[in-house]
Amino acid sequence: MTKMDAIGRKILHELSCDGRISNLELAERVGLSPSACLRRVQELERSGVITGYRAQIDPAKRGLSFIAYVAVGLSSHTKKSQVGFEAAMATAPEVGECHNVTGTIEYLLRVETEDLAAYKHFHTEVLGVLPQVHSITTYVLMGSPKDERA
Repeated sequence: MTKMDAIGRKILHELSCDGRISNLELAERVGLSPSACLRRVQELERSGVITGYRAQIDPAKRGLSFIAYVAVGLSSHTKKSQVGFEAAMATAPEVGECHNVTGTIEYLLRVETEDLAAYKHFHTEVLGVLPQVHSITTYVLMGSPKDERA
């Protein structure tokens, strides 16, 4: 684990807000010289703190106006069930995120579809036919006042 100081945290914050920021602008915002800032960013990349850079994509502009978080409980708590479920989710284009969680369920999914009818198809024809799935609870996204996902 890399020890993180205040400047390192500032660098990560600025890059998480704008991964395309120039090194010159980043250096100015965090109070370093451009060369020192570049060395710090490169070290964060080398050490694995920064694992990559991504584009933020507006789902609605891609025609995906229905977004839901889906809690999935498995019928069996075995490695085989988890592997089968995760393999199915890896090939489902509607699933943008699949998280294995603790609590009363095993998985939390972020699902993006065109509309409610498309989600119903995913619910019934993708999740509903998996032998590992015991329960499905859908939470429809109404808004995102804070979303810092990269």
